[in-house]
Amino acid sequence: MLRAMIATSALGAVVGSVLAAGVLLARAEAAPGAVTIDNFFFTPATLTVKAGTTVTWTNKDDIPHGIGATNNGFPKSKALDTDDSYSFTFTTPGTYQYFCYLHPKMVGSIVVEQ
Repeated sequence: MLRAMIATSALGAVVGSVLAAGVLLARAEAAPGAVTIDNFFFTPATLTVKAGTTVTWTNKDDIPHGIGATNNGFPKSKALDTDDSYSFTFTTPGTYQYFCYLHPKMVGSIVVEQ
């Protein structure tokens, strides 16, 4: 009985570790093209991606925000309410500066590499 309990506990620990690793891996895979808008900041402020990557901005603030490129390098988003997102696929290498057109002091950049 004791041996069975120890084996069950060990198996549970292994399964838990594997599940945790899977969650971390899933987060790591989602992160390369993700920008969060929270507390009037873009996080990360500068995101570096490979050409062909779709970047998704998600508003986690409780007020609307909007994404606009300073040089019109990509289309402007609609105003994003809480939990709304905006995505754009960057195909051309370069640096794309952007800002919140509702709160212009909020700025960020996307660096697209070959």
